[in-house]
Amino acid sequence: MRHRQFGKSGLSCAPLVLGGHVFGWTASETVSHAILDAFVDRGFAMIDTADTYSNWAPGHNGGESEQIIGNWLRSSGKREQVLIATKVGGDMKGVGRGLSKAHVIRSAEESLRRFGTDRIDLYQAHFDDTSVAFEATLEAFASLLQCGKVRAIGASNYSAPRLAEALAAARNHGLPLYSCLQPHYNLATRGFFEGGLQQLCEREEMGVIPFRGLEAGLLTGKYRSLADTIGAARGALVARVLDDRSLDILRELDAAAVRCGATPAQVALAWLLAQPGVTAPIVSVTSLIQLNEICGATEISLDARTLMRLDLISA
Repeated sequence: MRHRQFGKSGLSCAPLVLGGHVFGWTASETVSHAILDAFVDRGFAMIDTADTYSNWAPGHNGGESEQIIGNWLRSSGKREQVLIATKVGGDMKGVGRGLSKAHVIRSAEESLRRFGTDRIDLYQAHFDDTSVAFEATLEAFASLLQCGKVRAIGASNYSAPRLAEALAAARNHGLPLYSCLQPHYNLATRGFFEGGLQQLCEREEMGVIPFRGLEAGLLTGKYRSLADTIGAARGALVARVLDDRSLDILRELDAAAVRCGATPAQVALAWLLAQPGVTAPIVSVTSLIQLNEICGATEISLDARTLMRLDLISA
């Protein structure tokens, strides 16, 4: 499988990232370990999570996903086969939030402890923090890079102007540049990334790993009405985007899937992989059946007509 470079980070891997926010939430530790094993055994490498996952679940405080991944790293012996990506800045109950220098360094140490490893391959600012100067955050990242506890840094949920400011601050103060961006981007949600942010990432040669590549399951085709979202773990997220436009997208995905001998989810991910600047979409699964399906997305190539039709219907 052909690998893709994550911008100028020096990292590369097969073009699919496994999202870890479901580990310990909608996927038990046993199931999570089986998914991780199968993902790596198929030739994929990058696993993305965050220190806050899954603090929204009853009885959770954050760190559950990192701990499950760490337990798997210890039991599987596959640390050298994977790239570990995690994020800092979200609200950790009883600990704090944001991108202050002290919080970033303290959080990195805690993530390393949960993973049971000596390094984080890609450490990302989870959310923009306007209360902290860019230089302070980047100084923290610089310290972690210099001592080898982090290999590359990235940003998530940054707007184009703020990302440009962060890059300028890094250059002005001789600090490390973000080499990767994690934006919300998929066939149903295009407005945030496309345009200025996408152009900036291409110009700066940044890696791009979009989160919610299947829009919380919407683009799998499993949700066709609001009734379908009731009782689903991510039903509220889907309900927000389930409208006439998204139903048109689903119908076009159905037709494309028939033509390509694929599933709607595979077509949606193949579309994402064909977009300028995109390195590897992040997708989470809760079963080996779902994993096998999404991995198949890297094996199909959409023709120009199919890409055009999907572009038009989702514009």
